Amino acid sequence: MVITQTPFRMSFFGGGTDFPDFYNEYGGSVISTTFDKYCSVMVSHLPRFFEYSNQINYDDVIEFTNTADEIVHPAVREAMKYLDMHELRIVYEADLPARSGLGTSSSFAVGMLNAFYALKGKYVDKKKLADDAIYLERTLCKESGGVQDQIAASFGGFNRINFSADGYSVQPIVISQDTKRELNSNLMLFYTNVSRFSAVISQQHEENIDKKVKDLLEMKSLVDKAEEILVSKTDLAEFGRLLDYTWKLKRGITDGVSTNVIDDLYQKAKDAGAIGGKLLGAGGGGFLLFYVEKDKQENVKKALGDLLYVPFEFENAGSRILYYRSEFFDIERIKEINNK
Repeated sequence: MVITQTPFRMSFFGGGTDFPDFYNEYGGSVISTTFDKYCSVMVSHLPRFFEYSNQINYDDVIEFTNTADEIVHPAVREAMKYLDMHELRIVYEADLPARSGLGTSSSFAVGMLNAFYALKGKYVDKKKLADDAIYLERTLCKESGGVQDQIAASFGGFNRINFSADGYSVQPIVISQDTKRELNSNLMLFYTNVSRFSAVISQQHEENIDKKVKDLLEMKSLVDKAEEILVSKTDLAEFGRLLDYTWKLKRGITDGVSTNVIDDLYQKAKDAGAIGGKLLGAGGGGFLLFYVEKDKQENVKKALGDLLYVPFEFENAGSRILYYRSEFFDIERIKEINNK
């Protein structure tokens, strides 16, 4: 049995420049962090006492199948086929809801692959884990989207991720602990109670890339400005104002990014004292993030009283194995599978 824990991420700047159609020609950059809300994936070999060979538990669904091809969940199905996994019990649990703009599907993909490799007795580094998760979601599952989420979930931490036709690099943003704590304490996360399928909005984004190159190049340039604010230890309120600006740019790239309800909530927070913010992820719903100085935070909570406020702290670990136990009940079968 293997249990992995993989963090969710929040992206601050550069979202949309992590699509291959853009960064292969113009380069791309994002600033993001992982934080202390996680998904857990438990994987074990299913004993041969049942009429089925695989049991997959996720959300409110339980699938029972005899082959990987029968599995409905695309990431589970394709990952099992990709790594030649058989006779599995897979259980997914998460601290926060899916389809909420926090890269939850990619965190699941990373955590599941991490567990699969461990069950096969193989070590993979963070880059291999990220690369495989990107391949799983974008190629095998044919889902539209960028590639920052898989990288963030695998590596963990507060990073600048750069993209080019030659690949990507992960550069931790080196700032003092005091600056990091201040930034963390001034960020507020609220759940809109609206979920959406990011792949639909991401597909619209892909279709609009050629028309929105100027806006995306500007969003990329904001990554440099944001990093300068953090590293130079200037007034962090500028970070909040830059969030406000990048949100306005993002709203203009795809129609589905925001809604009238989201816009009203955003304006309520601004009127109550938030300096800036954005809707996390592809858009359409999920979580709203705001930069709010301490003396205005209670006002913002009251203004958004119908929304769930979610305190959080930055984390640095990325995807990791919490528990590993050899399964002696069928060791010969495991050896047989690992040797395939």
